[in-house]
Amino acid sequence: MSINPEKYNEWAAQRKAYSEGLTAAQLFPKLRMGDRGALASAITLIESTNPTHRTEANALITLCLPHSGNAWRIGITGVPGVGKSTFIEAIGHELLNQGHRLAVMAIDPSSSISGGSILGDKTRMESLSMREDVFIRPTATGKTLGGVAQHTRETIILCEAAGYDIIFVETVGVGQSETVVHSMVDFFLLLMLSGAGDELQGIKRGIMEMADGILITKADQGNEEAAKHAKRTYQNALHLFTAKDSGWIPKVACISSIEKTALNHPLTWWKSYFDQVTQSGYLSHKRKDQDLRFFEESFQQQLSQFMANNEQIHKGYKDLQSQILDGRCSPYEAADHLLHLITTAHGNL
Repeated sequence: MSINPEKYNEWAAQRKAYSEGLTAAQLFPKLRMGDRGALASAITLIESTNPTHRTEANALITLCLPHSGNAWRIGITGVPGVGKSTFIEAIGHELLNQGHRLAVMAIDPSSSISGGSILGDKTRMESLSMREDVFIRPTATGKTLGGVAQHTRETIILCEAAGYDIIFVETVGVGQSETVVHSMVDFFLLLMLSGAGDELQGIKRGIMEMADGILITKADQGNEEAAKHAKRTYQNALHLFTAKDSGWIPKVACISSIEKTALNHPLTWWKSYFDQVTQSGYLSHKRKDQDLRFFEESFQQQLSQFMANNEQIHKGYKDLQSQILDGRCSPYEAADHLLHLITTAHGNL
């Protein structure tokens, strides 16, 4: 099949303009004005593995940091089918009607086989995505654990700098460790189904302990009694856990996102929670912990990128993998050799 030269030149010109537009100097002013297109481009920039783009991404994050930290960061998790997207769409309209600006990080799991993901959350929040003051970003998890994408923390900073005062991080909820999500948000909301057998079956104690609020979803269509039973079960379970450092007592409620009933519960929780932790100084302490986590993850990302971009290290890494598979080197010895290779390569730069 022949390629139309005019079409190719047009495509090449668009790609060049797109690439040149991904700079911190160009994106930052538009970002501060709340330009959603600039925000989308900024997130694309920080997700890029291109070394030049990474340099610009770091510069952009540095510019945005002084303008971040003023939003409510809320993590939302639950098993597939619990109604996370339906809940976010219902509660999102309520928040927008109250004058808030909402950003949603909708994380989709990537296939361990193909590496692909569906990224269908935006289609499940169709009416919400049409609102002016909402930004929804479906993102694939890639190879990261915890149900979050690699650059979610950076995306939160960009959204806050763009003026979004409420950030939702919707996690995968498929049994991976949710501690990563908990470390980057202020309020951790767990959605649970009722009437699906043992109410505590399939839920890890650790996730229950992290939850600041539990919502029993789909409390409608004759499922009200089952939802109330589930509520009592979870309330009793929460009493067994140690008190939270924040001083907040976790809440449990039943809701119906479809019928839009009892949506006042999470709204009331969030206002009370943020009033309490702001006055006590706990929120400031928690944000400092989040910054330390951000530092640790950024270091790991940059180290991985450094290894991938350095031909000598990359080749040595592959060679060591082969030696382990052939039994010529133990994993510990290989790790020691790789560290020596990294330090040597860095000294030669």
